[in-house]
Amino acid sequence: VQGRGQRLLANSREPDSAGRARGVGWRRDASCRASRTSRHLVWPRFALARRARDDVSSYAMEIVYVYQKARREFGRSTAHLADRPPELLDEFTPDPSLKDTQYEVRNPTHLDIQAIPEMSEHDVNTESFTYNSVGMLHNEGGWPKDIDWTEKDQTARFRKKVEKDEEYIREVKALADVVEHHIKQNNAIDIYEEYFTGEHADHSSEAPSAKTLSVFKDPNSIKRTVSSISFHPDGGRKIAVSFCLLQFQDERSDTASNHSYIWSVDNPNQPELEINVQSKLVCLEYNSKDAFLLAGGSYNGLISYWDTRRGSEPVESSLIEKSHRDPVYSIVWLQGKTAYECASTSTDGQVLWWDIRKLGEPTESLELLSGDQVMGGVSLEYSAAGGPTKFMVGTEQGTILMCNRKGKSPQDKVGTVYSGHHGPTYALQRNPFFPKYFMSIGDWRHMIWSEELRTPVMTSSYHSAYLLSACWSPTRPGVFFSTKMDGTLDIWDYFYKVNEPTLTLQVDDDGLQAVRVQEQGSILATGSVDGSVYLMELCNSLAQAQPQEKLSVQQLLDREFKKEKNLEQRTKELAKKAAKESDSTKDITAVQPSEEALKAVEQDFYDTIAEYEQKELETQRKD
Repeated sequence: VQGRGQRLLANSREPDSAGRARGVGWRRDASCRASRTSRHLVWPRFALARRARDDVSSYAMEIVYVYQKARREFGRSTAHLADRPPELLDEFTPDPSLKDTQYEVRNPTHLDIQAIPEMSEHDVNTESFTYNSVGMLHNEGGWPKDIDWTEKDQTARFRKKVEKDEEYIREVKALADVVEHHIKQNNAIDIYEEYFTGEHADHSSEAPSAKTLSVFKDPNSIKRTVSSISFHPDGGRKIAVSFCLLQFQDERSDTASNHSYIWSVDNPNQPELEINVQSKLVCLEYNSKDAFLLAGGSYNGLISYWDTRRGSEPVESSLIEKSHRDPVYSIVWLQGKTAYECASTSTDGQVLWWDIRKLGEPTESLELLSGDQVMGGVSLEYSAAGGPTKFMVGTEQGTILMCNRKGKSPQDKVGTVYSGHHGPTYALQRNPFFPKYFMSIGDWRHMIWSEELRTPVMTSSYHSAYLLSACWSPTRPGVFFSTKMDGTLDIWDYFYKVNEPTLTLQVDDDGLQAVRVQEQGSILATGSVDGSVYLMELCNSLAQAQPQEKLSVQQLLDREFKKEKNLEQRTKELAKKAAKESDSTKDITAVQPSEEALKAVEQDFYDTIAEYEQKELETQRKD
């Protein structure tokens, strides 16, 4: 009956007068309750009502469910459960044929769940702005249209005419009274008075730190090494960077670009000026007297100079037959009567002096000789504080040459030779506060020297990576910076400790080839082998001089100088004493043995061998 009812329910769906579907239903009957009391449901009784029509769809049933308990109370109580052995109800044998005909193997799905809060990561990139450099040229103006301001005669006549005008005289007198009042007001007090003289901010408790401000990238697809960095002399608002492939016979040299660039420190996205040259620049330096001039040395030995007001092309370059024969590794501007003299050095063993107004040939040259050996120049140091004619050259043999431009002969021009490094002297610089002392970088160490001693005053321990560059801080006497081949930047502060760096930063994964500090001492730039220049800001404790720092550092250097000088004198005394003792113990009467004595010794030797052989034969016969 239930199956038929289901079919009736499926086939009889005709609407009634109320517009609802009419079909088979269930009708409640209290006399037909089930005996299963677990769910307390009332089982319905089938009641078929015959309609007027004899059609199957005329039968209707109503389904009614009666619940005696709330749903949460359904089910048998678990208090009467007891342990019992398992009971086999039925056995189903596997049928492998169903697997191939009716079912498919679903790919496994792995879902990992951890009882930790879900975290989300968001990246936000600040909006970048493109800066354009716009220049403005102001000419003298305010003249009438009929006056040509470039003609001095016309302007002079016009001035005389105006000065005779009564209105002009009256206005000048009125302005003179106002100006005189303000001048007297300014003279009443000292407007340049320093209210806090002698007081210094104490940053000793501040931990040393540095943060990266911006990164300048080589715009070319083939990344080249940053060979040199130079800050603009007017506050360091620009930075000139030379790029070069320093590896010998690098396969990328033919396809790599020859351009170097000048950036504004406020806009690392786009270079402000592109510097064009025939060969890649190894060194590039701003002129401290004229900020528009730059001098650079090329990989092919040429010297060129640029005027940024004239564009990217060099104003003039030296002749190839009058230039260096090797790459120009260092160039410096000289402090003289004019702002147009510079000097350069190369591994061809020469130092050449130039006047950029006449780059056809050098004005002077010096061959770097130490005895009969020619020394290749790698670094060049010149400072007006050290002497207007003195300069130092770091060689690829690891020595440092103290030279004097005004020497009478080539031997006099090359003076003291300082030996200490096992490799090329890549960096050489005098201390800006104590010109008597200078620093050198070579192999795995840095050294502090004094002009009066041939041995270093202070020497660092061997680092794990090769040192490539270094420079002093222009504002703190005891602070200097060094870079290594593993991409780390070491900041040394001799005012606090000398055995290890105060701060070590991992700037890049590749080696840091160059480092330079701005004149204010708070901005540092370092360039890597992969063509990136990192502009970093130093904390106040590393940029601002501390109270009594200059005196303390000077006492430290002088103390080490005296100690090293005493050791040098003691070494000389011991050497002289040893020489005297060796001369006194020397046997003057000792003569060479005679020929007869030599023959007697030789005969004795042969007799001993013969006696030994005879004993061996007798022993064998007995056996």
